[in-house]
Amino acid sequence: MFEWLKRQRVETREFTDNAAAFAHACSLDWQPLIGAVLPALVEEEGARGAEGEHRFLVSLARRTTPLKFWTCTLKEACKYPEVGDLVGFRVVLIASDLPEDASLIGYIACKLSPVLKPRKGWAIAESYTPKDIKQDIHF
Repeated sequence: MFEWLKRQRVETREFTDNAAAFAHACSLDWQPLIGAVLPALVEEEGARGAEGEHRFLVSLARRTTPLKFWTCTLKEACKYPEVGDLVGFRVVLIASDLPEDASLIGYIACKLSPVLKPRKGWAIAESYTPKDIKQDIHF
């Protein structure tokens, strides 16, 4: 009678590769919120920026069609993603007055494993964010 009170057990989903994980991420409903880390797939490596940051063309996971745009890692980052990696794009600002492919302002924060954990999200394989960067304080 009280089976509905028991917590539902949700299994961890492991994908064969980054492309399969990205396809699944596109089927989920991601909201671009400030501070959120959204899954993206690295498509192409670009030229280095004037301050030393590495630029990449990424496809951001969306339900309709993936959003392609250029983004970068922070200039203080010691490690960088490679083409084909599943990465986490951290949203810093949403500029609604700019075109859609330039409205999300942020950086590549981490490399994601093709493992989706229940209630926690994608497993982080490697961080590209420097440890000495100033973190946001939320009250």
